[in-house]
Amino acid sequence: MTDTPPFTVVQRSASYWRVTFDSPPLNLVTFETFAALGDLVDRMNAADDLKVVVFDSADPDFFLAHFDLVPPKQPYTGPTWLDVASRMARSRVITIAAVRGRARGVGNEFLLACDMRFASKEKAVLGQPEVGAGITPGGGATERLPLLVGRGRALEIIAGADDFDAETAERYGWINRALPDAELDAHVDRLATRIASFDHWPLAEVKALINRSTLPSEADLTTGQDTFRASLARPEAHARISRLLERGMQQRGDVEYRLGEHIAER
Repeated sequence: MTDTPPFTVVQRSASYWRVTFDSPPLNLVTFETFAALGDLVDRMNAADDLKVVVFDSADPDFFLAHFDLVPPKQPYTGPTWLDVASRMARSRVITIAAVRGRARGVGNEFLLACDMRFASKEKAVLGQPEVGAGITPGGGATERLPLLVGRGRALEIIAGADDFDAETAERYGWINRALPDAELDAHVDRLATRIASFDHWPLAEVKALINRSTLPSEADLTTGQDTFRASLARPEAHARISRLLERGMQQRGDVEYRLGEHIAER
């Protein structure tokens, strides 16, 4: 485990925080990320005046690359990703993602757990590449994506394991809006500041009411997680992941920049 936090937190005010992912070289999602996000959700829920949190990235090429597929050296005993994602989605605090760079796999599943998603037209890339690596998504994509984009498009995204640009994601309903990169920060900041100016009670109540019909069940999410864990044990998955790592996955370079293309190559 590393003592370096995977993100920084800036409290713009008591009611508005900015959280910036900053974990070189790729903003890979690790078990340490899960633990740090779990602590962050605890802090969010304990902050009585907090109304909105915006997530962004210090790396314009990678928002959250994907899960680190190199096994950890020590066993992990902290909160699971599903626990963190579910608590964040059900928190009274409204969460907004401002996406530059690549958000694939659990990186995209983090976006799906946020309440709103805005992305740079020029720099955002979204995807669920797991099937191309011989495994299945386990962090909520198979449960949350269909609720946003519909059955057919969810299958296109997950079974196709390709990369998607922000304008396509907006058209599919995957994100709220694709914006010119130069306008992204101002748009999200203006929205977050506006939300932070409103009374706490109605914000929390409308989120809870909307959650009733828009969040997947815990049982379905757990099934997806269990299937992912089982898929990691498949020899075919080990072989595919090993080939991708040998070719440069999880290193800053062409494989990570164009993972949607490379993952389909045998």
